[in-house]
Amino acid sequence: MAGRDPGADAPRAGGLHVDTVDYHTAGEPFRIVVGGAPVIPGDSVAERRAIAIGAGGTATAPRAGALDDVRQLLTREPRGHAGMYGGFLVPPDDDGADLGVLFWHKDGYSTACGHGTIALGAWAVDSGLVAAPDYGVARVRIDVPSGRVTALVHRAAGRTTGVTFRNVPSWVSELKLPVETSRGTVEVAVAHSGACYVSVPAAALGLSVSLGQLPELTAIGREIRAALAGAPAVQHPVDPRLSGVYGVVLHDELPAVDGGLGQRNVVVFADGQIDRSPCGSGTSARLAILAAEGRLAPGARLRHESIVGTVFGGRVLAGGDPWGDGVVTEVTGTSHRTGEHRFLLDPQDALGTGFLL
Repeated sequence: MAGRDPGADAPRAGGLHVDTVDYHTAGEPFRIVVGGAPVIPGDSVAERRAIAIGAGGTATAPRAGALDDVRQLLTREPRGHAGMYGGFLVPPDDDGADLGVLFWHKDGYSTACGHGTIALGAWAVDSGLVAAPDYGVARVRIDVPSGRVTALVHRAAGRTTGVTFRNVPSWVSELKLPVETSRGTVEVAVAHSGACYVSVPAAALGLSVSLGQLPELTAIGREIRAALAGAPAVQHPVDPRLSGVYGVVLHDELPAVDGGLGQRNVVVFADGQIDRSPCGSGTSARLAILAAEGRLAPGARLRHESIVGTVFGGRVLAGGDPWGDGVVTEVTGTSHRTGEHRFLLDPQDALGTGFLL
């Protein structure tokens, strides 16, 4: 099935329309496709992702086809932008989950997305897909390419007040891996949390996590990602589809909060894309690293701030990963609906699915 073109029998981009419901989680967009995408074949979410990428394609350069026309339509100007993120809804792997999702961005398809999981939890309750109490917590189980995750949707007075993302187990493969960069040799930490993240203090590169230095942060993030391509530490020992650096987390220390830790970060992912949120699965990776360094005890909180000032709270659950040597993490944030859209592509539009700047 891996060589099959998803949507090969569907009309190409001419005349298509796509319906979405849009959210933002801590400032990072998440566009949920609720209609208009071709059916994506496969027996699991992970297999559907492989089919969406296509034979000869890669996670950041999928094979052309009807499905990728839709991804491009939604992530490119004039309907999207280079920072857009979203997902195709697909069936879950089995009846133990409420839905499945394929995460996408301007370059292709990711294996994990914490901010998207938070948005999907809010949407599942808002749409009535999952029943929720007026007060208490609704549990939304979601199959993603890296496994099954849970969104715990917090409710008060009939409204969603926050969502806690419980990730697949996270584990550290390296704590002090030397990397040669144009700014000198730095030691990075590598953690796997549904996707592979490399962490490095911004100060070690002569930088700080600030909007004024975003071009330099983006450039060095891309450089580190390229330098570690194929390195043993970024390889997943069981599933090669989860191998390779997805994101580089550049972080600053902030004052401690209520006995926990405070940090600010920017995550440079895919081909130079910037997460506006503190990054959900990236926060899981930071939690695993801080636990491995002995800096964050189970149950203690990390206040994780983004480059735009939005905040996630995170913690490592007690008991560790019952199936291995990793940890189970929870990341809490808020997600808000920003709109509902029907995007159209006029067959006479010379721009087609759009452009990126």
